[in-house]
Amino acid sequence: MTSGRGPARRSALVLTCSDRSVAGTRADASGEALQARLEALGFSVERRVVPDDRAAIGSALVEAAAVHPLVVTTGGTGLTPRDVTPQATAEVIDYEVPGIAEAIRAEGRRSTPFAALSRGLVGVRGGSLIVNLPGSPKGALESFEVVVPLLDHALETLRGPFDHAAARAAGRLDLPPGTPEDA
Repeated sequence: MTSGRGPARRSALVLTCSDRSVAGTRADASGEALQARLEALGFSVERRVVPDDRAAIGSALVEAAAVHPLVVTTGGTGLTPRDVTPQATAEVIDYEVPGIAEAIRAEGRRSTPFAALSRGLVGVRGGSLIVNLPGSPKGALESFEVVVPLLDHALETLRGPFDHAAARAAGRLDLPPGTPEDA
């Protein structure tokens, strides 16, 4: 699975997965909060709301990954039968990045033991990073803060070239001191 995305852009899609938000019975507070945070980080942000439906979520993820280097979902990561965001994500990603999802849950458990119930995934499709976050505004923002220190390096790595020495020589890689070149 690859993307036909053109030159790299600092853009993101925030995808809210919620039957109630689609129906207009619940405001998309998580999407709004994530948009504000991403814009504060210098991203141009597109937002979209889809129902808790695997096909709708999967289609939106595929479309977004063809355009944006970062796709952030909010909602649908819990235990109910309608919480299908992780399944839809698993169907369209090329591979998982489990360390980020594990870090999100670990940090969340510092606030509430219920964070362990989140089934959110993080993965890559083509050159795009896809991150599943909880649906509550507080949970979404706290979870996203775990990702923030990793974003620049993750997106730079996905953009390529995939040789750290070549990227550094091109002035496109700023690794912290002591980081192995082949990390």
